[in-house]
Amino acid sequence: MLPSLGATRFLQDRHGTQVMSPSLTDVKKALLAAGFEVYRTSGKEVQVADRVRDNLIMDSGVSVRAESSLAVRVIVRAQLSDFPADSPESLFDRARTAAAFVLSRGYQEIEAQETPMRDPVDPARTLDTWYEVCYEKNVDRIDEAMAEVGFALKIEKTARRSYAPPR
Repeated sequence: MLPSLGATRFLQDRHGTQVMSPSLTDVKKALLAAGFEVYRTSGKEVQVADRVRDNLIMDSGVSVRAESSLAVRVIVRAQLSDFPADSPESLFDRARTAAAFVLSRGYQEIEAQETPMRDPVDPARTLDTWYEVCYEKNVDRIDEAMAEVGFALKIEKTARRSYAPPR
């Protein structure tokens, strides 16, 4: 059961109807009530955690944005270390191909960015570069957002090399 929302802000849903806009606190409470773990709140979004082990959580690449509208975001990527001979555009294409099916579910590409992964000991050294594509789906209600978070957490968010068994 989702918590009642204490929001007083209003926005227009995709049908032009004025609805209450949940606050970040409301989104965080709804995520926790739905059984998801929160990684952190940043700006106008709550980032959802992915539990890797009992004692380790990481950013899942899934977040819920509560700004002028309510939306679920998912980031997919191709890593340069997996495809060292590929051009940046080819790496973005690999990320887009890995998540192409989200378009039929109503997600739209909103951003593509190159993100260097720095060595935590030596920030001048780049360990890898991620070519990330961000997709977003606007939703009207918090329960719709929770359903989309569940969907987004299940998808593969990293482009993988094809495996061909040895002959």
